[in-house]
Amino acid sequence: MDSRMGSLLGCLFIVAALLQGGAAQVTHVVGGNVGWTIPASGFSYDTWAANQTFRAGDTLIFNFQTGAHDVAVVSAADYTACTKGNPIGTILNTGPASIKINTTGNHYYICTFGQHCEAKQKLAITVGSSTGSPTSAPTPSTTPTTTGGTSPTSPSSSPSSASSVTVGAFSILLLSTVIAFFY
Repeated sequence: MDSRMGSLLGCLFIVAALLQGGAAQVTHVVGGNVGWTIPASGFSYDTWAANQTFRAGDTLIFNFQTGAHDVAVVSAADYTACTKGNPIGTILNTGPASIKINTTGNHYYICTFGQHCEAKQKLAITVGSSTGSPTSAPTPSTTPTTTGGTSPTSPSSSPSSASSVTVGAFSILLLSTVIAFFY
């Protein structure tokens, strides 16, 4: 019985370590129910971003109508000035667009259609490490920084809300199996 209890406690320790080290990858639907569009009075992508926690490994989903909007990754300077001619990578013009965030730091996105960026259809986020502390929206500076580390993926079906896949569910299943095995 003592060796079984020791083995059980060892397994519990391993599961706890997995929970501490494993980070959830989250899918953020940019703008929530508003989507990626020219924001109406009273809505701000800055406010939306300030209420999110972005980590490396997360995915951004930009829900928009193809032909009406697009998404370009840009530098801080291009974000601030709404400069459309210097995108980092390919402009995503098929909605919904999905971008996986691969690196930490500040990331900037704009719509290049007409005056959409000037009308505040732009997003600035700060991405923390997958195991770091929460982050907030960056304040664009006059020092240009690039946003390398984001990679567009093929359009996917439009999720109705943000979802996450966590190590927790797997760990609970593993823990239940271990307990059932020993008892």
